[in-house]
Amino acid sequence: MAAERIVTTLTVPSSGLLDALAPHAGGLRLALWDLESAPEGVGYDEIDGVVLPYVNGADCASALARVQNLAFVQTQSTGFDGLPEIVGPAVGLSSAAGVHAAATAEHAVGLVLASQRGIDNAVRDQGRAEWNHRRHPGLADKRVLLVGVGGIGREIARRLGPFEVELIRVGSKPRSDDEGTVHGPDELAALAGETDVLIVITPLTESTEGLISAEVLRALPGCALVVNVARGGVVDSEALTREVVSGRLRAAVDVFDPEPLPRDHLLWSAEGAIITPHIGGNTEAFEPRIRALLRRQLGALDAGKAPENLVQLGPFPSA
Repeated sequence: MAAERIVTTLTVPSSGLLDALAPHAGGLRLALWDLESAPEGVGYDEIDGVVLPYVNGADCASALARVQNLAFVQTQSTGFDGLPEIVGPAVGLSSAAGVHAAATAEHAVGLVLASQRGIDNAVRDQGRAEWNHRRHPGLADKRVLLVGVGGIGREIARRLGPFEVELIRVGSKPRSDDEGTVHGPDELAALAGETDVLIVITPLTESTEGLISAEVLRALPGCALVVNVARGGVVDSEALTREVVSGRLRAAVDVFDPEPLPRDHLLWSAEGAIITPHIGGNTEAFEPRIRALLRRQLGALDAGKAPENLVQLGPFPSA
């Protein structure tokens, strides 16, 4: 006998997603809700599962507060910062871990290469029709400090392999795994002292907020590169801005605190900065991968089983 369903009516935020998932819903009821207007065809009291928009322009907290029987929330992003506080501990919460791993890893390595090979300078020179033949640091033989060893961290590490770097990894605690040594966060300042490139890809949590502190940034050698593809709050934004504007450090950031970066922010005009608008996971690989994940989630929910990527169990007995 199949287990009793915890989720019976699941909303999705777009008609395209609704059409793609409808043939895979089984006994679940699917409905359209973008969290900005009212849900279509169902009342708030009928909804017990919600797939959030990928780019959430709505007031997520007030929208979800209208759902009296909320049991499950699915993000379309890897990050889920702030959501446990919004939905409360009784609600199951799943991330889209894995969906964005390849794209975000591409972006991280792309930012590193663009800065280390001076492509940002070449683009600026192109706009002025200036031919500047300069030597840039490059990536081969550099020491890369990778902060974050989850799914995206592993993909970044794998892509860095052919570039002949010395890779040092930092996780939530010191340990060893199949790839070797993982250092703990308490070692960051000491490790930073001999780092050429610092890549940040750790989730934003209470323990990681401000993890890349002013102390860690000060410990980096002059001209070191800081790459953030995680969340802006993991790095001390004011300290990073000071270091980059002064010319001592360089930065290539896809995320920042605050977002969007204000038009008058000093980092826009800093010569050693590359800024992209939080697009690390946003490639054409996203839609087929998120649809594949959501099809699997529908299958699990229809069978009364726990969905994948639960970061908060809520009503599900186990992940």
